[in-house]
Amino acid sequence: MLVVATSEGIHVGVRPKGGWDWRVELAGHQVRAVVPDGVAWWALVDGNEVWQRRPERVWAGVARWGQELTCLAVGPAGPLIGTAGAGLVQIGSNGQISAVPAFAHAPTRGQWYTPWGGPPEVRSLAIAGDGTWFANVHVGGILRSHDGGATWSATIDMRADVHQVSCPRADQPDMVLAACADGLAISRDGGASWRLRDDGLPYRYCRAVSLVGDTVLVSVSQGPRGGNAQVLRAPLEGWAPFRSCGLPGSSVASGDTGRIIDTGRMAASGGQVAVASNAGEVLTSLDGGASWTEIARGLACPQWLVWV
Repeated sequence: MLVVATSEGIHVGVRPKGGWDWRVELAGHQVRAVVPDGVAWWALVDGNEVWQRRPERVWAGVARWGQELTCLAVGPAGPLIGTAGAGLVQIGSNGQISAVPAFAHAPTRGQWYTPWGGPPEVRSLAIAGDGTWFANVHVGGILRSHDGGATWSATIDMRADVHQVSCPRADQPDMVLAACADGLAISRDGGASWRLRDDGLPYRYCRAVSLVGDTVLVSVSQGPRGGNAQVLRAPLEGWAPFRSCGLPGSSVASGDTGRIIDTGRMAASGGQVAVASNAGEVLTSLDGGASWTEIARGLACPQWLVWV
């Protein structure tokens, strides 16, 4: 199944023979993100609420926070959630939501900012296979914790302007990918050092990243306001340049001004990958991005994709 969080509920797509069938859950609710944990699904709903879906497809609100909730990751300790104002909260085993106190004193916090002068936020989260937490602050780089949030260290230069952090392989916890304003950053040592790849990118402003086998895909656009959105791919190993994926039959492919594939709107599982644009299109590829099929259009502001 492919699950798409939107401003008008969660669209769940199932692919039987002959095409895709879609149903809507949490209709009428704004859903910022949805992540499965192997048993249940977790979702950020209507700005500041956390909901849970049990296997019987029953959704229920489990927690509410005093700030907007921006991103979500689920690990062995439960859901980890970013907030506006660059906060971090988690759902404990007792079902209660609480702040991660040490994050309020994370290194470089006094330097975090946004280009437009508003408060920074936690834009994306990733949990590595060894349990390490990575929190991407916009704009504040990537913070790392090896001890469940008790202590934090800064990893990448804040000027990299990270838009998404990803730990795509559970069996390689030291590999971390980051879509940045100047290209794709790759770490092989858990964030201790990074190398930047931008060869072949028509624009270096990367918003989302996924890994399909040994192929890395990134979404790019002309800048913060979007324009000429494209998806490109390259072998993960070596320095081969990025090449366009094409995305035929969609306004994404045409590079229409304003079209973007933003943080969380690209998802991979096995050999398949899906992308969603802010125009409401969803496309999938079964060959690592070499060819694409549009499977939905007209969705209301897609926010997050995940394969289940």
